[in-house]
Amino acid sequence: MSTFTVKDGTQIYYKDWGTGQPIVFHHGWPLSSDDWDAQMMFFLQKGYRVIAHDRRGHGRSSQASEGNNMETYASDIAELAEALDLKNAIHVGHSTGGGEVIRYAAKYGKGRVAKAVIISAVPPIMVQNESNPEGVPLSVFDEIRKGTAANRAQFFYDFPIAFYGWNREGQEVQEGIKQNWWRQGMMGSVLSHYEGIKAFSETDFREDLKSLDIPVLVLHGEDDQIVPYNQAPKSAALLKNGKLISYPGFSHGMPTINAETINNDILDFIK
Repeated sequence: MSTFTVKDGTQIYYKDWGTGQPIVFHHGWPLSSDDWDAQMMFFLQKGYRVIAHDRRGHGRSSQASEGNNMETYASDIAELAEALDLKNAIHVGHSTGGGEVIRYAAKYGKGRVAKAVIISAVPPIMVQNESNPEGVPLSVFDEIRKGTAANRAQFFYDFPIAFYGWNREGQEVQEGIKQNWWRQGMMGSVLSHYEGIKAFSETDFREDLKSLDIPVLVLHGEDDQIVPYNQAPKSAALLKNGKLISYPGFSHGMPTINAETINNDILDFIK
């Protein structure tokens, strides 16, 4: 098992396959690097070096009691990139991982990051406040905190229904995907998952987005029930070199259930 230790002693698990230009994948809450199986296989077979990590407190990484915030998530990636000597890398993030990509690229990525892709991502900022009146009310995130802290096993078993849009007419639950989502979530730390809700909902990425001059592809499903679609045009508008692709009817979990479409759009952008 490949791990490295960051400066505060937390062990970070990662996968590193293949050769060529590196693509680094950043997973969503509360999952792990396993959520990128469809992308890791696709891009490995296209001749890229593919890398994915388990965020601190998630998957097989240490169940850290500290640092469950976006600043530390980005710092951990900076240490990973240095340890693996990653240059000319493409960083791809889903949901919370999209925020991690933007914060990392803005603060640490100069000279190392060539392009970025954010999918169903939390930037610019999710929570509703005075500067973001169209955001999601804090009460929604308080309910996620309550479900995570009180009965995570059942909450995580139910959560994929909206995540993958299986509550829409004509959609059927894909039981293997649902159970794999639950498996990944339950591998992690309940404390890290609980504290991570604040990280993905309240972190403000607006200045990070404005500062980036690399090409950034923004992908978002128009029927996303987890991170509302209105996030995507806002992110694209703040970027100096952003491109937005939206998908009618696609859910938050589109990298898994619509992998062929998503993978090919990313490949076109990378090429």
